[in-house]
Amino acid sequence: MSTVTNVSTGKPKVGGAIYRAPLGTTLPTDATTALGTAFKCLGYCGEDGLRNNNSPETTEIKAWGGDTVLTVQTSKPDTFSFKLIEVLDVEVLKAVYGSSNVTGTLAEGITVEANSDEPEEACWVIEMVMRNNALKRITIPDAKITEVGEISYTDEEAVGYDCTLQALPDASGQTHYEYIQRTA
Repeated sequence: MSTVTNVSTGKPKVGGAIYRAPLGTTLPTDATTALGTAFKCLGYCGEDGLRNNNSPETTEIKAWGGDTVLTVQTSKPDTFSFKLIEVLDVEVLKAVYGSSNVTGTLAEGITVEANSDEPEEACWVIEMVMRNNALKRITIPDAKITEVGEISYTDEEAVGYDCTLQALPDASGQTHYEYIQRTA
């Protein structure tokens, strides 16, 4: 039977929704346990929220005459896209440009070095509040930013970094985990 209370939106958790920590950091295994101090909040995201593309890519095998007789999965990329808009936050800059390429503080001055270094892998956690106080946490054990969209500096929109994360398989072969729990 269908139940309308199982339909929900995904709003960011108050205080931040996207967190990043060094690769190998202990990950949460539920929706409610507090994150460790290694996880740094990346602040506000753009109004389009989070997008996850986890669709298999396939190849059709055809028989002589054109009938499709087999479909083979060739890959199954697991990507997450979002726009980080707290561009004055050192942790956001480290996520986009690499930890070793950002130094300083906003008060003392920040230096960002843009180069062709390989993006660093990290652990990511995304937290949401769904309908009727259901918490949802997406844990990505290993991912790196594989794309940053064009950065626009205008007086009509917030400056931001449109990021695409490529989730990589962990030791168990999982690219991400989802935990959902209703709270009181």
